[in-house]
Amino acid sequence: MAKTMTKEEKYRQMIETPVNRLIPRLAVPTIISMLVTSIYNMADTFFVSQIGTSASGAVGVIFSAMAMIQAVGFTLGMGSGNNISRALGNREEERASLFAATGFFTAGIIGTLFWVFGTMFSRQMVYLLGATETIAPYAQDYARYILIAAPFMMCSFVMNNILRAQGNATLAAVGITTGGILNMILDPILIFGFGMGISGAAIATMVSQAVSFGILLYQCNYHGDCIKIQISCFRPQWKIYGEILHAGLPSFCRQGLASAAAVVLNFAAGPYGDAAIAAMSIVTRFMMFINSSLIGFGQGFQPVCGFNFGAGRYDRVLEAYWFCVKVAVVMLTAFGAAAFILSRPIIAAFRREDLEVIRIGTLALRLQLLTMPIQAWVIMVNMLTQSIGYGFRASLVAMGRQGLFLIPSLLVFPGFFGVLGVQIAQPLADVFTFLLATGIVAGVLKELGTLKKDACGGDIG
Repeated sequence: MAKTMTKEEKYRQMIETPVNRLIPRLAVPTIISMLVTSIYNMADTFFVSQIGTSASGAVGVIFSAMAMIQAVGFTLGMGSGNNISRALGNREEERASLFAATGFFTAGIIGTLFWVFGTMFSRQMVYLLGATETIAPYAQDYARYILIAAPFMMCSFVMNNILRAQGNATLAAVGITTGGILNMILDPILIFGFGMGISGAAIATMVSQAVSFGILLYQCNYHGDCIKIQISCFRPQWKIYGEILHAGLPSFCRQGLASAAAVVLNFAAGPYGDAAIAAMSIVTRFMMFINSSLIGFGQGFQPVCGFNFGAGRYDRVLEAYWFCVKVAVVMLTAFGAAAFILSRPIIAAFRREDLEVIRIGTLALRLQLLTMPIQAWVIMVNMLTQSIGYGFRASLVAMGRQGLFLIPSLLVFPGFFGVLGVQIAQPLADVFTFLLATGIVAGVLKELGTLKKDACGGDIG
């Protein structure tokens, strides 16, 4: 419908369009792709849960490995993407191409290594991730094909972020959404139609990730206003990797610690049986679905934030941040309230035959939903600090929710409260992370206010 924008037109759009129009425009396709991704993650859990409680627990176990794949992909993707935004804001297109190639090809190399070594040591891996004797066979079957998809998944995360960093969120959404829809179609066909069981779910994920990869690669290299991914621009340098890691470290902290926390959660829930592992796996996937809408909205904010910070428009950075905070708090509070009322039917939809899964999962879900408003605040603080290159402070916030506070909670509280300790660990971690994030963002906002004042020649108080 609209003609392809030139790079100059894209630049003017990013630094001049009112943020309350620009951010939703960039966010809507990203929200859709994030929701579809979360839905097909839940689809795996839903269809596999029909096989049995142990199979459902296996998805939770391998989720830890998938979270690590995501951690590497998001680290390289967000790290290169944030640098691309700021480079384009400074009109440094060649530098942006260097970051795009470095992030993409590095992800491909690491993903291949993950596949090879994960396959060689798959049995040891599933036990290391918290599998019980009854869950382990299902986990190995599921992991076999998920590992093959690792290079495609990592590269797709990078390309998704590269496209969004340039303000091309719609192009990024096409690849992610197509793969997600394909996965949901293939799941029941392969699991039940072809009788492949849990392996069918993994194959569906593998095929959908490969399709997403192909679409995203085409979008990057054959769309007129996109930075192309070229092997000639892949010139590994310590300085470039340092800048990517500095900007991407918060994502690694967030996603990497999510993987570690998922492992600790499996071990913490293990003494209470496969039902506890399955219940917490279902809750984790559903909470990812709820949060995905906000993360998608925040990812519409990030390129605007990075572009304008690079262009010295600190007034627009602050305006965009407060706009997003207001929308985020209202959005998650509304979603959380609706899900709280429907908590028991939500859990029952996954394992209707297992009353213990329903009992444990319903309370755990309700407790986590109570912290939705403060989760919105934490996510936006993390995205602000990461987008403007405040890597250390962004990393602290990212580490809080699933590292500094969740892992210790999972190690301590079950010993005192039993399975209730497993259920309350995440809500308590959310409260402490909110306090940490508030203290950090107060200083960041003060600094941005000073930069804004200096940029305006001291005319703005």
